[in-house]
Amino acid sequence: MPETPQQAEKELQQLEEFATIYNKIVTEIHKRIVGQDDIIEQLLIALFSRGHCLIVGVPGLAKTLLINTLADVMDLKFSRIQFTPDLMPSDITGTEIIEEDMSTGRKHFRFVKGPVFANIVLADEINRTPPKTQSALLEAMQEHKITAAGETYRLEEPFFVLATQNPIEQEGTYPLPEAQLDRFMFNLWIDYPSFDEEVTIVKETTGHAQPKLEKVIDRQGVLAYQDLIRKLVVADHVVEYAVKLTTLTRPENPEAPQFIKEWINWGAGPRASQYLILAAKTRAALQGRFTPQEEDVRAAAIPVLRHRILPNFNAEAEGVKAVDIIERLLEQFH
Repeated sequence: MPETPQQAEKELQQLEEFATIYNKIVTEIHKRIVGQDDIIEQLLIALFSRGHCLIVGVPGLAKTLLINTLADVMDLKFSRIQFTPDLMPSDITGTEIIEEDMSTGRKHFRFVKGPVFANIVLADEINRTPPKTQSALLEAMQEHKITAAGETYRLEEPFFVLATQNPIEQEGTYPLPEAQLDRFMFNLWIDYPSFDEEVTIVKETTGHAQPKLEKVIDRQGVLAYQDLIRKLVVADHVVEYAVKLTTLTRPENPEAPQFIKEWINWGAGPRASQYLILAAKTRAALQGRFTPQEEDVRAAAIPVLRHRILPNFNAEAEGVKAVDIIERLLEQFH
C-alpha cells in the first residue's frame, strides 16, 4: 500500500529529529567517554539496525563503561553477565524454583527471569564459557525469545547484545565458531586512546566530580526509529554494490580477485549483504539523509565483513589479516 503525502512528510520530520537525537546521544556519552567516536557511531548503528555487536579490546579501555553509559542515556534496562568457565545456561536465561503456597501447602514451579531479560545485555568475555552456555545467549539473540521447561518467553524490545572478547588472554577460552560469529552484525575493535585522549581520561577519572547524564530517548523512541529505518528505500545500484562486495569475498566466485583466491578459505554469506544494507540505511538516517549511498556501504564493510571471512594459512604466513584483505578489496572495487 503506497504511502500518503502526509505519511511521507511525517517520516521526513522523524528523520530530521533522528539526526538531532543522535547528536544529543553522542554529546551525553562524551561526558563520560573520551574519544572513541567511530566505536560510538557503530554501536548506535547496530542498535538502531536491530543488530548485535562483538567488541574486541584489551582490558581497561572502558568497554563496560561505554555500554553502561549508552543504556543510561537511552533510558534502557541494562544487565551485565560475566562469562566464566562454570557459567550455566540457566544463569543467563533464568531458572525455575519451587514455591509453596502457605495457605494450601501446595507446591508449584515459578520461573525466575535471568539477566538476559534486559534491553541492553553486556556479555563480558563471552569466549570464557563453554559452547553450551554461549549458545543459550546466541539463541536469544537470534529469536528474541527463550524457552525454559517447555514455556516460551519473549524478550522485551529493543533487545541489543554487546559481547566482549579479550584478544590477548587465550588460555582457557572457547572461541566462538564461525556460524555463531555470523549472528553478530558488527565486530568492533577498540584501540588504545591517543596520548592527548589518555591525558584527558586520567584528569577526568581521578578527581571527585561525576558527570550527570541526561536521558535523551526512551524505549518507545528507539523502537519508533528502528521501524523508520526499515522503511527507508534503497536504490537498486546500492543493494547490488553491497551484494557484489560480499560475493567478491568468496574464493570460489570466478569474478573474485586473485588475492581473495590465494588468501581466503571461505567468504561472507548472505547475512553480510543484509547487514551492509541495514548499516548503510542507519548511517544515512543518523546524518539526516533519506536514502543511503555506496559510501555508506563502504563505511560498514570492515565491521560487517571482518569476522565473516576466514584467511587461510597462506595469508597467516604472509602476515595478512582479514582487515588487510577487506581494505584491499575496497581499494579495487569502487
